[in-house]
Amino acid sequence: MIMNTTATLEQLKDLKLLGMARSYEAILQLPVNKHPEGHGLIAQLTDAERQNRTQYKTLLYLKLSKLRYAASLEELSFSQQRNLSKEQVLQLADCSFIDRAENILISGATGAGKSFFACALGNQACVMGYKTLYLNLNRFTEKIMVAKLDGSFVKLLNQLEKVRLLILDDFGLAPLDQNTRLALLQILEDRYGKKSVMIASQLPIGKWHEYIGEPTLADAIMDRLFANAHRFELKGESLRKKSTPNSPKKQ
Repeated sequence: MIMNTTATLEQLKDLKLLGMARSYEAILQLPVNKHPEGHGLIAQLTDAERQNRTQYKTLLYLKLSKLRYAASLEELSFSQQRNLSKEQVLQLADCSFIDRAENILISGATGAGKSFFACALGNQACVMGYKTLYLNLNRFTEKIMVAKLDGSFVKLLNQLEKVRLLILDDFGLAPLDQNTRLALLQILEDRYGKKSVMIASQLPIGKWHEYIGEPTLADAIMDRLFANAHRFELKGESLRKKSTPNSPKKQ
C-alpha cells in the first residue's frame, strides 16, 4: 500500500497535477477511516487541481500585467465628494465590460487616485481570468519608438492585440509625437469592438482632443475611445496628503 500511494504521488507530480498531488498527500495523512472513497475522492482531487490551476493562472496574469500598484477594489475609497460611488464600481467588478469590449476613461488631478483605481480594475481583471497589460505613456511611447527602429512594430501590435485589457496611464503628461498618435490610432482600431482599453489622465476628458493635437487623428482616436465607454472624473483633495504611514491604504 505504501509503495502504491508513493508511486501515485510521484505520477501526479510527473503529470504536473500539483493540486491533485497536494490534496492526495494531505488525505494520506488522515486516519484510514477518514479517507474519502470512490467518487468523493475523485471529486475532491479534481476540485483541488482546478483551484490550483486557477490560482496559478491568476498569479501569472498578475505578473505579466506589470500593474503599478497591487491594488484591489476593496481598497478603493468611495464618496460623493470624490465623485466615485460603490455602485458604479460594482457594475464593473464582474469584468463583463471586457467581454463587451467597453473602454474605461479615468481623469482627475494629481493624487486623486487614478492610477490606483486603474490598477484595482486591472487586478480584478486578472483574477477573473483576463490577460491585462499596464503601461504608462512614457513606456508606451518608448515601446513604439524601439519597435519602429528595429522593425518589430507589427509584432508589437500583434502582442498588444492578444491582451484583453490594455491600461494606458499618465495620458497627457508628455506631448504626443506623430508616431505615437498613429500607433495609438492603429491599436484602438485593432481593438475596436473586440478588446477593452483603459486610460487614466490628469487632463479632464474634455481636453483630450486638444492634447492629441492633430485634429483629424484626434477625431478618429476619440471616436474609438468614446464608443461604449465608462467615464470616471475623480475629484477632491489629493489622497496622498491624507495618507499617513500608519493609516490603512485606501485610495
